[in-house]
Formats: sequence, structure tokens, C-alpha cells
Amino acid sequence: MKKFSIIIAFLAFFGQTIYAQELNPENFKEASVSIKYYDRTMYYPGNAEANPILVHISIKNKGTETLRFKLADDRMFSIDFNAYTVKNRQLDATQSLIRKRTSNQTVYFREIAIEPGEEYSFIENLKEYIEIKDPSVYYVELKLYPELYKLKFISITSNRLTLEVKPSPSAASSSILPVKAKTAELLIAEDIAPDAVVEQTIIARQKSLWDQYFLYMDIEAMLQRNPSAKRKFIAASAEERSRMIQNYKSDLQLSRIDNDIVAIPESFEIEKTTYTKTEGTVTVKQWFKYPNFREKKSYVYKLRRRDGIWHIYDYTVTNLGTE
Repeated sequence: MKKFSIIIAFLAFFGQTIYAQELNPENFKEASVSIKYYDRTMYYPGNAEANPILVHISIKNKGTETLRFKLADDRMFSIDFNAYTVKNRQLDATQSLIRKRTSNQTVYFREIAIEPGEEYSFIENLKEYIEIKDPSVYYVELKLYPELYKLKFISITSNRLTLEVKPSPSAASSSILPVKAKTAELLIAEDIAPDAVVEQTIIARQKSLWDQYFLYMDIEAMLQRNPSAKRKFIAASAEERSRMIQNYKSDLQLSRIDNDIVAIPESFEIEKTTYTKTEGTVTVKQWFKYPNFREKKSYVYKLRRRDGIWHIYDYTVTNLGTE
């Protein structure tokens, strides 16, 4: 964020009287608004808190005079996100947004002053503004209301972003529910640490327990490690994607692809685990036994936390020689 100055204003009431000269859209002709994804990741329908779509919003003064506009403390009174399908159908606003804007309340705001060439930026969660219920490709734009929402005839429109929303993992999974070996108990992923996720996954592979092996693996992300498969997957329909995921799992089980991830180690040792709130890496030393020697490799598993559960979505392997 570049240098800017802020002037704190008094409370604003939507019913207040505003002079005509303050309502001139020409006052904001030198302002521009741009949007881009912040910390872009994989996006799924619904669940605004666990899988947010964070958008970085920048307001820039392209003119030669100081740019002044109002910015509500609750950004829902200053901006709108609009999302459209490929057939140009606009998605609905969230119920929380509608309730806020139709209730009788006082709106607190600041008056922002931006000097020529400077800009003001902030980040918002797109899913708090728009209901995204289905996986698809959408086009997203933002409108800034420099005199707040009630005077939305004065607005500045941003650039457009392409938003790809993928089928949620549960919707793309097999219709056969995974169960624990030798029991009828359903397998349910638990909120365990990244190193425990990797440990359980490796042990499941050692015992050829495929349902448990796939339990903490983001198969969709693993499939897209291959650039060619990724292009096909992005262009496919939801039904075709589900079929591609099942085929990928079958190919893994038959060791047709990605042999390093399905190789069975004789033993292993977790060396290092680092993670933040949403991303983690686990480094594991693994030994593989052959008739005349043992091979040693270092695996670095990458994990992502979604809906409170850690999933493996990528990995790298380094050969450490033989013993």
C-alpha cells in the first residue's frame, strides 16, 4: 500500500441531505479501481469462512488533484461484487448483504484523501457478497461507491477477473463410501496435525489400505500436477472431472503413474514439520528395500488446510543414494 492520507469524518446517515455539487460523478473521473486475487488457491462452492475468495482491491488517483471519497467501516456499504456466468447470468447477493442494506442503521465511514499517483488498498472476501453455489467458470468485477451505497448511481467499475470454482472434494469423490478395513465403520478425516496426516498416509500405503491412503490426499490437486492433465481437467465438465479423478486413483493403485508417491517404503522417519494456519510441509526420509541394496530418499509433502482438515496436495522427491 502506497502512502496516503486519511481524514476521519462524522457519522453518515443514509437519509441525510447532500448538496448537488457533491453528487457529481465527474468528481471521480480520475479515480480507477483494480482487483486481483490475494493469496490465490483452489476455490469451491459455499463455505465463506473455510474457503474464502480473497480479493485485493486498489483505488488509485490518476489525476492531478487530491481525490476524496467516503469509505464505510463495513465495506458492504461501499462496494459491490458482481459475478456472471458464461451465459451472462448474474449471481445472487448473499442474504447477509441483503439484510444489512435493507435494515435501518447508522453507517460509519471515513473520508479518504489520496494524492495524485497514490493509491489505497484493502482486501475483501468475495463469498461474503455473492452466493456461489455451483462449480463453474465465472467473471467477476467490482463496483466502488465513493459516496456510499445509497448513492450507488455514482460508481467506479473495476477490471474483470476470471473465477474458476471447482467441484467440492465430497461431490467429486467416489459414490462408494470408504470404510475401515475389517469393520463397517466409515472412514472420516480428522483434524490432526500435518505430520500425523503424512504418517497415516504412508502407513496406509505400506498396508495397501487404499481408502485410508486417499483419505487425506487432495486427489484433484495431485492430478493437476501434470500440466497436460490440468488443461484437460479445467476444460472438462463436472461429470467428466469426477471420472478423471476416479481414473487417476485407479492408475495410482495400479502404479501406472506417479510411482514415487505410491512406492512402498520399508521404513520411514519424519524429519521436519513446518506449518502456518493454512499451509504446511512435512519432510520425511524413506528407505526402500531391493534384493541387493537399500535406497534412501527424502520426500517433502505439501499440505493445505481446508474445512479444518489437512490434505496432501503436492510433493517432491530427492534421491539420497543407496546403503
